[in-house]
Amino acid sequence: MKDDRATGDQVAAVLAQVQSAGIETVRLCFVDQHGILRGKTIVAAALPSAFETGIGVPSTLLLKDTSHRTVFPVWTDGLDIADLPLGGAGDVVLRPDPARFFPLPWSPHSAILLCDVRDRMGAEIPFSSNAILARAVAALNAVGYRAVVGLEVEFQVFQRTDSALAHGQATIPPAPIQTANLTQGHQYLTESRYAEVEDLLDHLRRMADGLGLEPRSMEIEMGPSQFEFTFAPSDPQTQADRFVLFRTMVKEVCQMRGLHATFMPKPNLPNAAANGWHIHQSLIRHGDGRNAFTPQPDGALSTEANGWIAGLLKHARATCLMTNPTVNSYKRFTPFQLAPNRVQWGRDNRGAMIRALMYPGDAASRIENRVADTGANPHFAFAAQIFAGLDGLSQGLTAPAPTETPYDEAAEALPNNLLAAIEAFEGSQFTYSALGADVVAYLVKLKRAEWDRYLTTISDWEQQEYFGLF
Repeated sequence: MKDDRATGDQVAAVLAQVQSAGIETVRLCFVDQHGILRGKTIVAAALPSAFETGIGVPSTLLLKDTSHRTVFPVWTDGLDIADLPLGGAGDVVLRPDPARFFPLPWSPHSAILLCDVRDRMGAEIPFSSNAILARAVAALNAVGYRAVVGLEVEFQVFQRTDSALAHGQATIPPAPIQTANLTQGHQYLTESRYAEVEDLLDHLRRMADGLGLEPRSMEIEMGPSQFEFTFAPSDPQTQADRFVLFRTMVKEVCQMRGLHATFMPKPNLPNAAANGWHIHQSLIRHGDGRNAFTPQPDGALSTEANGWIAGLLKHARATCLMTNPTVNSYKRFTPFQLAPNRVQWGRDNRGAMIRALMYPGDAASRIENRVADTGANPHFAFAAQIFAGLDGLSQGLTAPAPTETPYDEAAEALPNNLLAAIEAFEGSQFTYSALGADVVAYLVKLKRAEWDRYLTTISDWEQQEYFGLF
């Protein structure tokens, strides 16, 4: 049984491309719960069989936290999630999607083929990344709209000074590597600084182009060794795949150059800046094909923009778990640092959670949600935007007045730690109606495991505070 979206012509085209390009290995990957690619690499000769029957991988890949520990009790009788039996660490099946085939320009003998993850009977796993985003897109389509989203991604690239390969450093998770900066930072958009790393940025741009990711701009960002890429707008599912592929490409290409790339939201390095992911978004009406976020001639918000902004604000705390999913995410929410910490919107205001870039007659009118960070699973983050915005639109909600004081302490605060985000997510009726109880329970289980490990780890702060005192 082939994937529902696969056609014989598409499969034949991929097989012909593999043969003509001399591709030797194909990496069959799926986007896991953390937005990380996982899977198996097969020889090209095995690809026809993989298209026909899929390829099995351990179901525990769906049950791991960010340390790669399996946090669900797979050796206990009766482990079921969404009616899927997962006890015994049995297999699920990767079903290759021939429309998501990407020859690798940095590894010309190989390609990535993105897959859906299914159960043994071919049924979709409802808590998988692809499935959650697909449901959100379908819900939006059902009421007459399609979403257009943009990627604006920040990250850092460092020199490697110690790759942490000593035996004692092979822990779970592994010991962090040691690094030094490539650029000194704090010289935002300075041309001479771009020249210092032009060779690297050219390399990354060419690789992104080779993958078909449509990069648009490359920047020296504010912090030391910090960079930003933006990409042409597209639909949420295409952009989610692009984000994952870009993050993978940057890390692999930098590794090959003896460098270390990180998309960690707030690295614990002296003077390091936080990495944000700004989600640009607008709606296109099915009826007339026009941008529904283009404002009225007097600048007033359209009905759709009004409801969408209101929905994003109303559910901002509840959806933070999907846009800011790690312990480290909440170290970024500091005032006056171009990252939001309050639930507000403003007109072209970079301190606000939602920055409105909407002008009368501008077909590119859109909003920019600045809450997300680059550690997010993009499929979950886009789904959160769609479900929250659609709820505001369907309920006819009205956005409050825009702010000029985005860090006003009187305004509603975003969660200030992962536990607060978990509790907001789990305590919201909206998340249950949008995602389903099984998905909510699944994500809460994963994230509570991460939070509990964090709480039981003795920190440098504690050592400094108490070791000499008592």
